[in-house]
Amino acid sequence: MKLRQIGPNQTEVDFNGTLTVLFSYETPVAAFKPGTGILRTAKKWSQTTSRHINAWVECFFPESTVTEVSQETLDGMV
Repeated sequence: MKLRQIGPNQTEVDFNGTLTVLFSYETPVAAFKPGTGILRTAKKWSQTTSRHINAWVECFFPESTVTEVSQETLDGMV
C-alpha cells in the first residue's frame, strides 16, 4: 500500500496496483480499478471535492471510463 499526498486535502492510496482510491479531506470519493475504470461518488459533496475528483481523473486517468457509484460502495472499498 502506498499513500501519496497529491494536493491540499487530497490523498491517493494505491493498494499494490489492484485499486487506487482518491480521498478528498478524509473521505474516499473516487477509485480506479484496472479493468473497470474510474468509480466516482454519486453523492454531491462540496464544489472543492468535485474539483478534486475532476482534476484527479483528468490528470491520472484521462482515458478511463467513469461510472458513478454510491458513497457506500466507495466506503466499502477501504
